Amino acid sequence: MHSIRHICIIFHCNIPLPRLDLQTKHHNTFMIKKLFFLSLITLGCIGVAKAQLLPDRTETLNNLIKVNDYFMKKYADYTAPSYRGKLRPSHIWTRGVYYEGLMALHTIFPRDDYYEYAYNWGEFHKWQLCYGTTSRHADSQCSGQTYVDLYNICKEPQILKNVKANIDMVINTPQVNDWTWIDAIQMAMPIYAKLGKMTGDQRYFDKMWDMYCWSRNICGGKGLYNAKDGLWWRDADFVPPYKEPNGEDCYWSRGNGWVYAALIRVLEEIPATEKHRTDYINDFLSMSKALKKCQRKDGFWNVSLHDENNFGGKESSGTALFIYGMAWGVRNGLLDRNEYLPIILKSWNAMVKDAVHPDGCLGFVQGTGKEPKDGQPVGYDNLPDFEDYGIGCFLLAGSEVYKLN
Repeated sequence: MHSIRHICIIFHCNIPLPRLDLQTKHHNTFMIKKLFFLSLITLGCIGVAKAQLLPDRTETLNNLIKVNDYFMKKYADYTAPSYRGKLRPSHIWTRGVYYEGLMALHTIFPRDDYYEYAYNWGEFHKWQLCYGTTSRHADSQCSGQTYVDLYNICKEPQILKNVKANIDMVINTPQVNDWTWIDAIQMAMPIYAKLGKMTGDQRYFDKMWDMYCWSRNICGGKGLYNAKDGLWWRDADFVPPYKEPNGEDCYWSRGNGWVYAALIRVLEEIPATEKHRTDYINDFLSMSKALKKCQRKDGFWNVSLHDENNFGGKESSGTALFIYGMAWGVRNGLLDRNEYLPIILKSWNAMVKDAVHPDGCLGFVQGTGKEPKDGQPVGYDNLPDFEDYGIGCFLLAGSEVYKLN
């Protein structure tokens, strides 16, 4: 293709041309001008295309490996409990989220040491959930997501025994009001979808819908989901009249990220004919529109989605979960590529550039809590109380970015 410079030379240099009649001259001039403007349009389109080019897949994978290797090296002893105010075993929810990310990385780069790090962790805990098989607490069930994933790779009955017994207990009891905080939706809901897919038993799908529906529409009086804004209040304490300092409703970034991630993890498992699939998709689409409006100019999201000044600043865990969901949505044709790909790329490139340390440590992760003021300060060099869940979110996001065509 002619460059603009070459075309301009045709107009401005004094190259002798053969004598032509007037009509031919007008025709040639018209064609040259047409070529010139078509070239401008084409070059403009190329510029837009380049602006939306996906990051190099090798580079994306290298960033994932670097961040994960940092964690596996620092926490090489997967059996060691953590002490943050009290002693906590290494299969609490924070570590469960990390292993979700590790298993996602394993799907695109199946290194033996990744599998062994996850398998040996589960085996050390005797494939038990954090609070045992009789607890209905969603945080306890989180590690079960990785147990099911490992079982699908290596079908050893002991891997599935405890998590299935626990979830079977839940589906065989009438109560549905377990998920009183929105984090619980991500910690537990995907297990029901995974077991339903594995067994073909509709009861798992029905129970997770009933529990999701209770959280969405009933908990706290009228439910924790605000369909008008397309976002979720973290729990009943944040349902109006509670307001942020600027008078807006309080929508906590990572809390909404948990729900957003849970929806796609469920959609990944349930069949196309599942009776509530459209309901989940509609919530996912509404959240996507709402989240698009909240993105910061630098690509991150704030800890408070509707009040940028309430502990404002970059935050990695919520941002990673939103990348994860949007990239999955684009890849599966639920979100318009032209509309959402620039959002995804802006966020991912910002995280890689601004949050990933040279040694793989991940910055700007808000510590544990339930609202914007918790886990502060958030910064590049401020480590959260637990590093594992933020890195898990990053691995989930990057693995989906890697899969984009």
